[in-house]
Amino acid sequence: MMVRTLISIVLIFVLATGCFKFDDFLYNPNQHPISEYKLQHYTGEVDFRLQDSIPLADSMVHLFTLTSKLNNDIKKIYAVYIGDTNRIATDTVILYCHGNKDHLDFYFPRIHLLGLVGGQHRYGVMSFDYRGFGLSEGTPSEDGLYADTEAAILWLKQHGLTDDRLIIYGFSMGTAPATKLTAHYKHLKPSKIILEAPFASAEVFYQDAVGLALPGSYVMNLKIENAKLIQQVQQPFLWIHGISDDFIYIKTHGEVVFKNYRGTKKYGVRVPEANHSDIQLKLGFRKYTSIIHQFITNQLNYNELVQEN
Repeated sequence: MMVRTLISIVLIFVLATGCFKFDDFLYNPNQHPISEYKLQHYTGEVDFRLQDSIPLADSMVHLFTLTSKLNNDIKKIYAVYIGDTNRIATDTVILYCHGNKDHLDFYFPRIHLLGLVGGQHRYGVMSFDYRGFGLSEGTPSEDGLYADTEAAILWLKQHGLTDDRLIIYGFSMGTAPATKLTAHYKHLKPSKIILEAPFASAEVFYQDAVGLALPGSYVMNLKIENAKLIQQVQQPFLWIHGISDDFIYIKTHGEVVFKNYRGTKKYGVRVPEANHSDIQLKLGFRKYTSIIHQFITNQLNYNELVQEN
């Protein structure tokens, strides 16, 4: 509840002064600024760390830049690929769209963990920093999220990836581009979608935080309409959400997105005692990677945490 209290205080300040938009609060690109990427060698703050017994050879980690175009605005954004880039034309690849704070170094343990799904390097994993995040050029914006994700998908296509081997995974704010580019694909049509702690919409998030009759459009430009867009998604859908999430509430956000899905197959993983950023810890790394692998390979079974509707 402390997070929500802070948001409410910020919103009162916004309404009183009109000095900035609520969008500025949601984008927190560099809470821990960096001058270079360390990735697997990063020693700064992270949500969790993998055991030292899970090695990752430097030769399997590829840092590079992409060109992202939004209207006539072209920016250089940074991306990372775990795996053998020469096998993108044959491998299944998980494209990970990260959350609203920090940079690739902060999220690297999550990216690394996805590289262990189904056995080390069974799948390629790609992620990237949106414009304004990490060392990527530009200023964060909702349209920028979509343009940068499209740039990542285009890069994968140019390296031989096909629709049937693309899995798109969005976490928190990253569920917005993951959902939109699955519903309205351009370069590749993802074969499956995974959403961890998704927004229902920016408006619901605002109302949850403030509880005022004033519409969110008064203080923000963000739309983020996952609950609406998910209705247009037909691909198999895996939803993961912490029951105790106090940043993106499971009842007003995750449950709504899950209920609105109208596609071929959906699974919901509601994680007891998990908050917004500790799902992997509460589930356990082995359980988490097993669920992801079983979902990708169409072998997901029912248990006390996984329910299909």
